Amino acid sequence: MPKFKKVPKTKKGVPKKYLKGAKSPKKKEQEILSTAMKYKRGEFIDIPSVIKSRVAQDGRKKTTKRKSKKSSKK
Repeated sequence: MPKFKKVPKTKKGVPKKYLKGAKSPKKKEQEILSTAMKYKRGEFIDIPSVIKSRVAQDGRKKTTKRKSKKSSKK
């Protein structure tokens, strides 16, 4: 079995890279841990709500579609 490099983690055990760039790292950490616990217990996980919360935590700016310039040849 291959050995993997140990990654830096928070006090609760979530890799710091998972929380990087989040608007509210504590909230994101709690969501990750609660989803993991539900998965381990075999409970229902509402995937759309998990995706929605993770997208809301994303700190990056959303890009907008660029309008194509119309050529004005006369």
